[in-house]
Amino acid sequence: MKEGSTEAPIRHPIDWQDPAFVDLAALDAEMRRVADICHGCRRCFNLCASFPRLFDLIDESETGELDSVDSRDFKPVVDACTLCDMCFLTKCPYVPPHEFNLDFPHLMLRYRVAERHHGIKPGFAEAQLTKTDRNGRLAKLAAPLANWASARTNKLTRPMLKGVAHVHEDAELPKFHSETFVAKAAHHPVPREETAPAKDRKAVLYATCFVNYNNPGIGEAARTVLACNGVETEVVYPECCGMPQLENGEIADVADRAARIAALMVGWIDDGYDVVAMTPSCALMLKFEWPLIAPDNPQVRRLADATSDLSEYVVDIAKKEGLAAGMKPLPGGVAVHLACHARAQNIGAKAAELLRQVPDTEVTIVERCSGHGGSWGIKTENFPVALKVGAPAAQRAADANAAFVVSECPLAGKHIVQGMERIDGAIDKLDSAQAFHPIELVARAYGTTS
Repeated sequence: MKEGSTEAPIRHPIDWQDPAFVDLAALDAEMRRVADICHGCRRCFNLCASFPRLFDLIDESETGELDSVDSRDFKPVVDACTLCDMCFLTKCPYVPPHEFNLDFPHLMLRYRVAERHHGIKPGFAEAQLTKTDRNGRLAKLAAPLANWASARTNKLTRPMLKGVAHVHEDAELPKFHSETFVAKAAHHPVPREETAPAKDRKAVLYATCFVNYNNPGIGEAARTVLACNGVETEVVYPECCGMPQLENGEIADVADRAARIAALMVGWIDDGYDVVAMTPSCALMLKFEWPLIAPDNPQVRRLADATSDLSEYVVDIAKKEGLAAGMKPLPGGVAVHLACHARAQNIGAKAAELLRQVPDTEVTIVERCSGHGGSWGIKTENFPVALKVGAPAAQRAADANAAFVVSECPLAGKHIVQGMERIDGAIDKLDSAQAFHPIELVARAYGTTS
């Protein structure tokens, strides 16, 4: 029996429609099998909160082994997993094709799917947080009011939000915009440069819920940079990719979304468009998670094969056609956080590669977890843990002494800046006390944004 694998990891389709997938006895047996392997290895002890909880659970049991662990006590371990996939891709020596066949994140997903199947559902407030499209549509109607109410400085409404939605009153929340990215794209065309290097490319930008409702600036910067390089762009946003629902175990909902969105997107692919996802979590869903959830849907497979992460796509232009001239240095340098869902795509450090295209700009990589984990990190019970997990990333960003902090994951970027606020003088070094998507700084280097 091999002690670890040297082969490239592979992932099996998620057989969520098999009755055994949600059978509690079968699930418990698999939880114990995997927990025993993890207990004997412990390489992943410092990745997130799940593994310390698992190891403490075993160590503090009567025998110090799995035989004296109550199955009900696995739930806090499952609840701490954010499905970041870093254990699978960077730490675990026993992932497929190793004979141990260990996929910890998808086991945590299976546990949640089984909970939903057996009637254990998220609380009302938690379920409402995942309804990103509904929340975005409502918030844009009164964006200034929504942003006022969600501001950390609002001592009137944040305690109420904590009481009703269990959101920690110190957690930085995304802002909303009155005009979505889709609307901005329709109202403000960006003509491409006909003599630019990539003039034979055309791309359809999958807006994602975050860029569409919370930060259209990322999408606008992407359109501008691509136009500078000759790429014709269109913007679409049929609906959210379902990552928040996947985190809650609502896998049938995710499968339905995958089928609907893929059916729409293949028309663009047939017309010769590349598909570019604006944020890494959504790119991960389109490229990797959907094909595992709907392996028999050929449209989902075609979409996966045609999709690129935003940074990945621009780096591909840089390598094949060369980026258009005209970028100016970014004074003070950049600290680039490698977002977990960008790393999980197994495409390399594309954010850093992209920013290294900017001349005379120092790029420092921050390769630690931000600690945020989507909606997990803003919850009252999780926010202090999220800050603790993300503290090394915040310290690394502060030590870089850079003018800009960057993450392809907008939520991770916000969380890192919050961590830096707790380090004396760290925020004072920044050009702006916020985190950017790398494409926003490339647009700034081109002089198209301030």
